[in-house]
Amino acid sequence: MAEALRVALAGLGTVGGGVVRLLDANRDLITRRAGRAIEIVAISARDRSRDRGIDLSRFAWVDDTSALATHPDVDVVAEMIGGSDGPALTLARATLAAGRGLVTANKAMLAHHGLELAEAAERAGAALKFEAAVAGGIPVIKGLRDGAAANEIARVYGILNGTCNFILSKMEAEGRDFAEVLAEAQALGFAEVDPTFDIDGIDAAHKLSILASVAFGTRPAFGDVVAQGIRHVLGADIAEAAALGHRIRLIGLAESGPDNSGTGGLFQRVHPHLVPLDHPLAHVTGSTNAVVAEGNFVGRLLFQGAGAGEGPTASAVVADLIDIARGEYGPPFAMPAASLTVPHPADSGERRGRAYVRFMVEDRVGVLAEIAAAMRDAGVSIESLIQRGATQDGRVLVAIVTHDGPERCVAQALERLRGSQSVAGQPLWMPILG
Repeated sequence: MAEALRVALAGLGTVGGGVVRLLDANRDLITRRAGRAIEIVAISARDRSRDRGIDLSRFAWVDDTSALATHPDVDVVAEMIGGSDGPALTLARATLAAGRGLVTANKAMLAHHGLELAEAAERAGAALKFEAAVAGGIPVIKGLRDGAAANEIARVYGILNGTCNFILSKMEAEGRDFAEVLAEAQALGFAEVDPTFDIDGIDAAHKLSILASVAFGTRPAFGDVVAQGIRHVLGADIAEAAALGHRIRLIGLAESGPDNSGTGGLFQRVHPHLVPLDHPLAHVTGSTNAVVAEGNFVGRLLFQGAGAGEGPTASAVVADLIDIARGEYGPPFAMPAASLTVPHPADSGERRGRAYVRFMVEDRVGVLAEIAAAMRDAGVSIESLIQRGATQDGRVLVAIVTHDGPERCVAQALERLRGSQSVAGQPLWMPILG
């Protein structure tokens, strides 16, 4: 049997600790599948004295994390630090420059610096693997990069953030509002103390930019992803969606479409959607993630499973290490970096579909006529209109479902209503997943 693959582990938080435990628990099986042993030989973390419930005495402790990149006994560095820049990026650059393989779960770093790191890996002939960066233990990167490699992908989309899905599922099941469920999610550890990255769609946008690059052969373009999270979704919206035969899910979606010049572009957006009950994503609940890819020969592929947590994410990290031990790795983003095209943002205004638009309005004569007039003047065709009774503050919920049409028309209608004395707060617009 070949010599062991020697790994340096940077970061001993939830995922890093999970990697140690998984390699210990499944050591014999992993050795047989990899064709050689995989051994952690060096570690680094912020707090050396912290009790992590793991015997760390068998590993060499390195105080300077960046020194792992040139440690004499290391073949591969597994980076579990996190953050788009700082120590994680310094370590990643140094590791690849030294010709060592890099395994990372760091979606933010890849979203911002993925092209640079892919080019560095190719120059060095080193592996760059990141299955754990998107959807935890779900092998969606490998599925797109390898299993669907022969297909032209028209669309990739899914539920990419478990925190948001947990909150929406709780709101749906218990009829509660966002703020109350968020507080519970924080108490249970499903949401961070500062949940901004999750609930505002930034975490999902990082993951979507990586998926889009692998699926469409483009350079990662996080700056092109338009993100809106779930903080403005009301319990009443959940109820209205249910009455319409839908559920609300935060969906990250990338698809090809015309850009402003009318030629090929790439549309990337994270946004709450109404998902029909007959679509599999409507039945993804709790902190589960799911990704759908549509290929021109393979059809619809669904990847579903645990999107975060110690076990699932560690599973993805170790799977990447097994690939490296076997010598099975190629271009990080499915094709050589020089072949990755610069994506041109598609014009979202030309996307067609049905939409749900919710207003909270003052209980006064003429409000519905004002809204209907704005829709008419913008060229929006209304399929249905629902008005609910006044709430305790005297406001009335008005929900509209539009017929199929360009998104720019709905945007123009909302702009016409901006500043209206009848409309309270910001209207909520959500596309209906087709």
